[in-house]
Amino acid sequence: MKLAPAPRLAGFAALAIAVLLSGCSTFSRRAKAPAPANFATFTPTAVSELPPLDPTLLQKPTTPYRLGPGDQLEIQVLGDVDTRSLTTVGPDGKIYFYMLPGIDVWGLTVPEARERIVSEFQRFVRDRQPVSVTLRVANSQRVWVLGRLNKPGVYPIAGPTTLLEAIAEAGGLSPRSAASSLAGPMPLAASRGTQGTDEAADLSRAFVIRQGQLLRVNFSRLLREGDLSQNIYLQPDDFVYLPTGASSTVHVLGAVLQPRAIESDSPLSLVRAVAEAGGTIKDAHLTHVAILRGSLSEPKVAIVDLRAVMLGQAPDIELAADDIVYVPYTPYRVLTRYVDMILTTFARTVGVNEGARAITSQAVPVGVNVPVGGL
Repeated sequence: MKLAPAPRLAGFAALAIAVLLSGCSTFSRRAKAPAPANFATFTPTAVSELPPLDPTLLQKPTTPYRLGPGDQLEIQVLGDVDTRSLTTVGPDGKIYFYMLPGIDVWGLTVPEARERIVSEFQRFVRDRQPVSVTLRVANSQRVWVLGRLNKPGVYPIAGPTTLLEAIAEAGGLSPRSAASSLAGPMPLAASRGTQGTDEAADLSRAFVIRQGQLLRVNFSRLLREGDLSQNIYLQPDDFVYLPTGASSTVHVLGAVLQPRAIESDSPLSLVRAVAEAGGTIKDAHLTHVAILRGSLSEPKVAIVDLRAVMLGQAPDIELAADDIVYVPYTPYRVLTRYVDMILTTFARTVGVNEGARAITSQAVPVGVNVPVGGL
């Protein structure tokens, strides 16, 4: 495995980002004088019974490697050394060998590709020619491993690869000391994300996205406690992200005009955060606004009546760094499904923006929304 060259990432980036896109108790408090509630008076409720990590994700994949553009094959007609050559699967999925015209091998296993080459030879020679086909370089199946790592990038996977192996290939977690030397003094918010370690990554907010869905991996248990029950096997196009712990960001998503991440050196209230996201759109369901706090694997949530806050009938709420504010389009029915949908929306949004930023510094941040229907 090696880091994919930056110039070749543009097409793959578009495809991978498209894949990313495809795919309680209610807090209500009356106050004589509406004023922002601080963290001490605002206590979100822990969410129980969220879908656990699927144990099948820990099973070693048995599906064979399938060829695609960028893979390099060594082909030779057995007994004829002069026919030995290296050929790369082209963008159209075809290879060119010896006298044969382009042979489409996209999606084939190596044995299937060998049989197709032999069949093509029989069109030109009477006897069946035994052919050797060997995969020399695997480049078509890749995973994104981005964030606070020593060597973030897009890496090819030629065979079964675990999450730990991918993180190790990306150089492991970047130390806080290195991050500090580049970014200046570590903000106070970072102490909560790193929990006293020398890591610059906030493992509580790290995630894996597969085909547009958030996989419930607990990175803290995996990387700090060595809990291998979280060491899943990755699949092609998986997106792994370990955010920086030095964060003072609040994410506002859902039915707002400009879903976005808001950075602020001073505390943000709920009303101000929604206003900075362009305000709510028509038909937004303001009585079921959710505020998520804590780790992605064990979040806490409060459901807030934003309409009452805006009318001065309930106090505004002071948000904390890394809070996720979600304004729904429709009321939720099952809290756990609602929270799971919010976490998936958050992960997709971060994944799309970080993936685009890895390709070009000119990327324009976008927000991703997921319909609530039936939640």
